[in-house]
Amino acid sequence: MGARKNYGNDGSTPNEHCPECDDSFLAEHDDRFHCGKCSYTRWK
Repeated sequence: MGARKNYGNDGSTPNEHCPECDDSFLAEHDDRFHCGKCSYTRWK
């Protein structure tokens, strides 16, 4: 998966960046948001 799929034509992103490592996106799960790089988790 290329990084370009994460950005719209105007440079916006549908997902938010991780507040801890700030260079990866948070994956949205049913009950939480999770960063696969640093394991940061925010519960919904």
